[in-house]
Amino acid sequence: MSFDIHVRRRLGQRSIGIDLRSDNGIVALFGPSGAGKTSILNMVAGLLQPDWGRIAVAGTILFDSEGRLDLSVPRRRCGYIFQDDRLFPHMSVEANLRYGEMRASAPAIDFAATVDLLGLATLLDRRPATLSGGEAQRVAIGRALLSGPAFFLMDEPLASLDRARRDDILDRIAQLHALTAIPILYVSHDRDELLRLTSEIVTIAY
Repeated sequence: MSFDIHVRRRLGQRSIGIDLRSDNGIVALFGPSGAGKTSILNMVAGLLQPDWGRIAVAGTILFDSEGRLDLSVPRRRCGYIFQDDRLFPHMSVEANLRYGEMRASAPAIDFAATVDLLGLATLLDRRPATLSGGEAQRVAIGRALLSGPAFFLMDEPLASLDRARRDDILDRIAQLHALTAIPILYVSHDRDELLRLTSEIVTIAY
């Protein structure tokens, strides 16, 4: 079971939650800004504790309110990709990638394969400030991949990119999953973007 997530959390006047059970390796959360998609990702990542529920990814239970289980963020081994790249500005692209590699006990693919998959060979000596938005996101994905994640959470990672760069990175994400089989929970408010990745789309409404 790739994703088995049943959670509720009260935030202000709203109750945010999801009931998701899926064997699909890539699952998309779709909905307007403010619907609670990021809050759901944060519950899966361990950054926001649900009021009630259970979270299991790839057969590992991460949270269970009845069993009083709540794995710490590091033990969840989550590769979280944000809308902004969050690279270390004082490090080269290679150093950013190697930082991810140092955190992994057994990455799904090695440094050379990651660089090849994401088209990073010509960028290794550059600093993040010199990269385009698409280049920076490819580096961010590579750093997360090299950290040896058990699963990926991707929170509108392509929102600031133009269509051509979006299409390129979507193709690379699909290739990444085909190569590694690492489960991906992907958030966007662009349905066309999601349909390029997966047929399983869960709508989060107000």
